[in-house]
Amino acid sequence: MKSARRYRLVLVTCGTLTEGRLIARSVVSKRLAACVNVTLSPVESYYTWKGKLENAREYLLVIKTSAKRLPVLEKEVKRLHTYDLPEFLALPISEGSNKYLAWLQGSVAFLRK
Repeated sequence: MKSARRYRLVLVTCGTLTEGRLIARSVVSKRLAACVNVTLSPVESYYTWKGKLENAREYLLVIKTSAKRLPVLEKEVKRLHTYDLPEFLALPISEGSNKYLAWLQGSVAFLRK
């Protein structure tokens, strides 16, 4: 296992499975993420919005990326997302398999033309 401080796990929730899949395809195809796991069953979310307790069924995206790609990834998620304030939480990855992390890095690397 190697230290993976330069990698991030990003959590995003979406109101529909269609929206989650759209975001997943976009960020992977643009090399902003190496992989996105899309939950097929909704999660039940409780939160306060504009002073009122709300609850919703949402679909969770688990996105794997590098710290360097976070700003552009967040911009793309916000561009495609229908929420006024989409969840975008980036958690540091402390350790991981050397081979997986090398694959992750190669998947989000900038392409040279």
